[in-house]
Amino acid sequence: MISPGQLIVWVDGALVGAHEARISPFDHGLLTGDGVFETLRVYRGEPYCWRRHYERLARSASGMGLALPPSEPLRQAALDVIDANRFTDARLRITVTGGPSPLGSDRGRATPTLILAASALPPPGPAPPVAVATVPWPRNERGALAGLKTISYGENVRALAAAAEAEAGEAIFANTRGELCEGTGTNVFVVAGGVLRTPPESSGCLLGVTRAIILELAGRLGIDAEETALPLSAVATADEAFISSSTREVQAISAVDGHPLPAAPGPVTTLLADAFRRAVADDLDP
Repeated sequence: MISPGQLIVWVDGALVGAHEARISPFDHGLLTGDGVFETLRVYRGEPYCWRRHYERLARSASGMGLALPPSEPLRQAALDVIDANRFTDARLRITVTGGPSPLGSDRGRATPTLILAASALPPPGPAPPVAVATVPWPRNERGALAGLKTISYGENVRALAAAAEAEAGEAIFANTRGELCEGTGTNVFVVAGGVLRTPPESSGCLLGVTRAIILELAGRLGIDAEETALPLSAVATADEAFISSSTREVQAISAVDGHPLPAAPGPVTTLLADAFRRAVADDLDP
């Protein structure tokens, strides 16, 4: 296993060793969380769903007023990082920040900071079921950052720590209306009566790339699926449930707040997880 200090990263136009990489102590991302990012799964040495991830990164950057390079040179930078580290299966993160700025909330006039980094992941395979814990802090579905993938992740850090204390591997948020919203870095799906349901954009959740592919696969497989407002309790009362993300893919939920679900994975979760792996094998940029 390569240590983090031995990795090669891409910072503002150049590949450098991680131990040599530097950003300004006045970088607005470091000081205020002013930035956006995307995490992509690398399969067979290529970033999965590049087009969709770039489009979401562009939406987030636009929402934050940050400039973003065109897709193709950024993708080449991603491939350079993957190749430099000789990765086949990996996690790739693209981060864009407000760049060096005054000490305060005002952003400076400097060029945004752009960082691409990757770390190895094991080869893809069925993810073991995970216990989740609901947390008492709501997502603000009306907030300025709702629907944007920003680097302001303090809430997620706190929530994951609370989940770990409850011996769970993911935390689940409600929104200010008490509706099911999302996990710290995942979307949530529940199955009841054979119908697959997931919160809509209006819940305040981030619309995941994997989430979109799962809904498309459900349509092809003839699974009834709905994007609809759900109570937070819908996860604990489901016949089966799962979370999704680029790195977790489709991961069954085994228990909610210590209470086991009837099936983990259930039949719908298994069907979609298998279909997702086949989709990855067929096309790396659907």
